[in-house]
Amino acid sequence: MSDTLADAIERLVGKRPADIRRFPGGDISGASLVTLADGETIVAKSGPVVGIEARMLEAMAQSGAPTPEVIAADDEVMLIEHLPSDAGPSGGAWASLAEALGQLHAETGDTYGWPEDYALRHVTIENAACDSWPQFWAERRLLCHAPHIPAALARRLEALAPKLPDMLPGSPKPSLLHGDLWGGNILVSGGGISGLIDPCAYYGDREVDAASLTVFDHPPGSFFASLAFEPGWSERQPIYRLWMWLLHVRLFGDGYRPAVERELEIFGF
Repeated sequence: MSDTLADAIERLVGKRPADIRRFPGGDISGASLVTLADGETIVAKSGPVVGIEARMLEAMAQSGAPTPEVIAADDEVMLIEHLPSDAGPSGGAWASLAEALGQLHAETGDTYGWPEDYALRHVTIENAACDSWPQFWAERRLLCHAPHIPAALARRLEALAPKLPDMLPGSPKPSLLHGDLWGGNILVSGGGISGLIDPCAYYGDREVDAASLTVFDHPPGSFFASLAFEPGWSERQPIYRLWMWLLHVRLFGDGYRPAVERELEIFGF
């Protein structure tokens, strides 16, 4: 047990942990299951951006979408509700997820972005507001990676960016997005969604969350039909997946470069 984390937990909730166990996996999020002296279990996360994550979770909770309750947080440690999870998204859970996303995306903002920048490990997630959605996607989600990836790949992104006003909707409703939606960030229990965790939230085109789900998961057609996207949504998915693949190149290495190249090739770049 980390005395530092144990002390922080006691300071935030007034109870001493009896046990702290790191969840397996979690290459980025790094959460731990905490058992308090009275037997209650909660989840603790520590790091430089957990205060921002807490505010994201609280905004998501206001939409009515299933999220863990934020019990306490400061700029270094966040304590959240421990939600049940016994499976990944499959079967009827996809319908439950579509319902949860409907609630989340119904929460809207005045512009695209988020009041604070975020970070995934060493990668800054730029969220400064834009009134133009293609501009936001070009500058905050694609071109921001150009200085940190191989020059040849960066040039292809730079060629794509000016074309985005013709490829993306100019002013979709600024919906509240999870922002990093994949199976590992979806808790399923009893065939339904018990919680959406580890957000990278901001306001943007709701099609982004669906695209993120197709990076590692395979939602059925009925899931997309339930979301009732605007025509042409499936053609836009590779543009939105690009951000996830670029993140993986920067976080985990050049093994993900072929995925970036594949999406660019779809559009002739």
